Amino acid sequence: MNVNAKKTAAVFKAFCDENRIKILQLLQGGEKCACKLLTEMNITQPTLSHHMKILCDSGIVKGRKEGKWMHYSISQDGIEEAQKYLDSLKG
Repeated sequence: MNVNAKKTAAVFKAFCDENRIKILQLLQGGEKCACKLLTEMNITQPTLSHHMKILCDSGIVKGRKEGKWMHYSISQDGIEEAQKYLDSLKG
């Protein structure tokens, strides 16, 4: 597998923060509105936006806008891509 270093770094950056791991755990149960994540995480909206940008840029999470709110879910394609990066390290 030809690994893109920049994309790989973005994926692993998504996993390098305790809050982002908590967000991923919350999303394991299915799609959640940003308002629900805010309540469950007890963080500010700008902080959530920062973490969601990193997660979405990595491809691990996808978002869709509905009215004024964003709804987020785990991207199966993104997870599979991250797994390929990990598998490529095995040699």
